Amino acid sequence: MIITRWLSYAVVLAWSLFVPSVSAHKASDSLLTLERNGAELRGQWDIALRDLDVAIGLDANADGKIEWGEVKAKHAEIANYAMSRIVISAGDKPCTLSVTEHLLERHGDGTYAVMRFIGECHQVWADTMLNIDYRLFFDIDTQHRGLLKLNNNGHTRSAIFPASQPRQEFKVNQSDATQGFLDFVGDGIKHIAVGFDHILFLVMLLLPAVLIRTDQGEKGWVPVTTFRRALLNVATIVTAFTVAHSITLSAATLGIVSPPSRWVEILIAVSVVMTAIDNVVPLFPAALHKRPWLIAFGFGLIHGFGFAGVLQGLNLPRADLMLSLIGFNVGVEIGQLALVAFLLPAAYAIRARSIYLRVVLTGGSVATASIAAGWLLERSIDFQFMPF
Repeated sequence: MIITRWLSYAVVLAWSLFVPSVSAHKASDSLLTLERNGAELRGQWDIALRDLDVAIGLDANADGKIEWGEVKAKHAEIANYAMSRIVISAGDKPCTLSVTEHLLERHGDGTYAVMRFIGECHQVWADTMLNIDYRLFFDIDTQHRGLLKLNNNGHTRSAIFPASQPRQEFKVNQSDATQGFLDFVGDGIKHIAVGFDHILFLVMLLLPAVLIRTDQGEKGWVPVTTFRRALLNVATIVTAFTVAHSITLSAATLGIVSPPSRWVEILIAVSVVMTAIDNVVPLFPAALHKRPWLIAFGFGLIHGFGFAGVLQGLNLPRADLMLSLIGFNVGVEIGQLALVAFLLPAAYAIRARSIYLRVVLTGGSVATASIAAGWLLERSIDFQFMPF
């Protein structure tokens, strides 16, 4: 009794700490492409206008829209701001970087400022290391990531620069496929860790997994009688979600389908709202309540498109893209399994207590539905009003 009491307090405390801190807005990414051909280094850096607006202010007339003229007027400031936050070195000697062209390009998640530049490196390239020190936006957004595509005389390498690892080095004329794979495994784990809309959707499906929906008992729920039954429920839900999001993640990353990112984000918010409400007031047909894995699969197809943005913009060769895709997917699954490993034992231990039905399931679902409704409104009118 003492153990289950403390477990119940732990779950409630974790929920109370977790819910107020959640954010489900598009992750801040930039796309950096470097190509070395002999002694020449050329680069292109795609940086989201929304991020630059936060950092240096682009919307001069404060009308909520960023026009080409406003961006053009800030070309010099954009170049100075960005180039002061990256150092590319051949060996231990920094290369001199010069911006040669400014463009705008529409990506699936918005408009990006594009800077093309050349690098003059003062050390012989052969048998040396290329060092990159990436610091863009880390002082204002620790969740920002730099996505790198590096071409070294035909050897392609991808990498990710998080705030925790801003400096990385690469061997010239050598492609390290294993490290690239591990980079994307790590990013898949991180994507789950900070992708709170995906997490809350899974939590809303997993919380009822230790219960059985009936017409009897408090609000139609009775606890499962064995851990094996709960584990089977969770396994089918997570497997269905994994298969579904893997299908659409792969299709979107490979360019087979490319739905508008705004509609994907709206539908992801809808999936969280509907699943949370269904835990309190049944929305789905009884047949789906008996097979919750079908709900996980159906909405999982939508969530897969939300995962795809990390890889779409890199334009990697097919072999490298497939390896990165597999690595990212593996990372997502590791993140999901970590969530299950934390949630399931605690939920099972207190499933029969009134605090689980009234506070964890009902209260948590109401809180989640409210948060997701705010995300839905924000994404529908393209205006941020929530403080998280």
